Amino acid sequence: MSTVVEELMQMQISPAGGGGDSQSHPGKEQQAAGVGILLQIMMLVLSFVLGHVLRRHRFYYLPEASASLLIGLIVGALANISNTETSIRAWFNFHEEFFFLFLLPPIIFQSGFSLSPKPFFSNFGAIVTFSILGTFIASVVTGVLVYLGGLIYLTYRLPFVECLMFGALISATDPVTVLSIFQELGIDTNLYALVFGESVLNDAMAISLYRTMSSLKSHAPGQNFFMVVFRFLETFVGSLSAGVGVGFISALLFKYAGLDIDNLQNLECCLFVLFPYFSYMLAEGLGLTGIVSILFTGIVMKHYTYSNLSENSQRFVSAFFHLISSLAETFVFIYMGFDIAMEQHSWSHVGFIFFSIIFIGVARAANVFSCAYLVNLVRPAPRQIPVKHQKALWYSGLRGAMAFALALQSVHDLPEGHGQTIFTATTAIVVLTVLLIGGSTGTVLETLQVVGDDHDGPLSESLDGNNGYVAPSYNEDATSGNRLKMKLKEFHKSTASFTALDRNYLTPFFTSQNGDDEEEHGCMTDDPMPSSRGRGFLGHN
Repeated sequence: MSTVVEELMQMQISPAGGGGDSQSHPGKEQQAAGVGILLQIMMLVLSFVLGHVLRRHRFYYLPEASASLLIGLIVGALANISNTETSIRAWFNFHEEFFFLFLLPPIIFQSGFSLSPKPFFSNFGAIVTFSILGTFIASVVTGVLVYLGGLIYLTYRLPFVECLMFGALISATDPVTVLSIFQELGIDTNLYALVFGESVLNDAMAISLYRTMSSLKSHAPGQNFFMVVFRFLETFVGSLSAGVGVGFISALLFKYAGLDIDNLQNLECCLFVLFPYFSYMLAEGLGLTGIVSILFTGIVMKHYTYSNLSENSQRFVSAFFHLISSLAETFVFIYMGFDIAMEQHSWSHVGFIFFSIIFIGVARAANVFSCAYLVNLVRPAPRQIPVKHQKALWYSGLRGAMAFALALQSVHDLPEGHGQTIFTATTAIVVLTVLLIGGSTGTVLETLQVVGDDHDGPLSESLDGNNGYVAPSYNEDATSGNRLKMKLKEFHKSTASFTALDRNYLTPFFTSQNGDDEEEHGCMTDDPMPSSRGRGFLGHN
């Protein structure tokens, strides 16, 4: 690998050569760009091959995402040794717009598209509690602790609003390696659903909080609390509504346009692929958050639009989004490893990084254990979240692509020293959590004795069992008073009520099937096991 990289370095053109050399040899710029793209493709190929080998041999101490990070680190280190870092950086030198326009949309859409309705709605109340309330708690606790640490000179001192911005962006979890190990070890279906569901929805919450705090900082500091709340609700609810609306429109179009015939498969697939990006650009054009919009578009399109496609188109769009999300996410981790070796980070504030990791752990504990306590208050004993599952949920809070992208944006949103410090800390936290926590997940799960909880076989086969805390049947022995109490306390008067609404009204209206047929069809089309790395797992949350 090192020999190939050094040969590629010798082929590239030094940007310090001046404009005259570029003008006299215009073909060399194209050659240098081609070599840069070749190097990126080589790293992607190596990452996928190495990840496959590690997965095949069940080597959990170096998960696939960790391998991608290490590949980026090695290439960046070789570039530094070869004194060609300026040119190599130019090949990777893109702004946060590249993340938000090309890398994050397929990753986030695939996250929503991968949510299988049955386990998601079975744990809907708990997932929403962890992802919305829990992310808010984690963001505020992190921000307050970082601010207090600055006041007593433990960490680099930042203004309070900037601390809240850091708390919001670092609260976006991305348990890439944890989820892959979960399905390999046969972890309880509902624990998997909680971890995956929280990681999907908390991205929406984290980016909305970050945008709200960024807006608060850029405007007059005299804004009152109600204006801040209104701005957050405007961003979050508006983006959610745009995404859901586009998803419903796509479902009606594919239901009544008659595209599900063989000779129109190409048109059908093209339209299906365009709708998520239409949702993203619509939200951005309205001043909302495209990432939140495309996430909920993915959820709605999977649940309703997908069943209106022909079988060939269903196979194609599933494979297509799985493919591009895997490529995008792998590239993100390679770039993060490359960046940590190449960029000039603010390593002078190592204390900020060290104490931020501690503060994040405390905030994550406040998030998980407080929300689990609230969820268990309104759940009967068979459905309560066990303590060992709460600990596993706390440990699975890795940081990834969303935190990195928001930190990259903070470099431009904040003063130079502040933004660079946050970016350095976030990059270090992502690398450390993926390498250390991801590599030790298997050992921790065995210590917590949650390995093999999924005794009934593949994840999709255990959704109806009495395994863990699957949504209950209200025909079991229980008083009518207890049933009424649960319906009043559960979100939207229990997920069972929403499931009935969906089966009786929404599914028949937006699809060509009735509720029972759609449920059976969904079980048949969902992949029995997660098949993507990280956020691209198909068929399960």
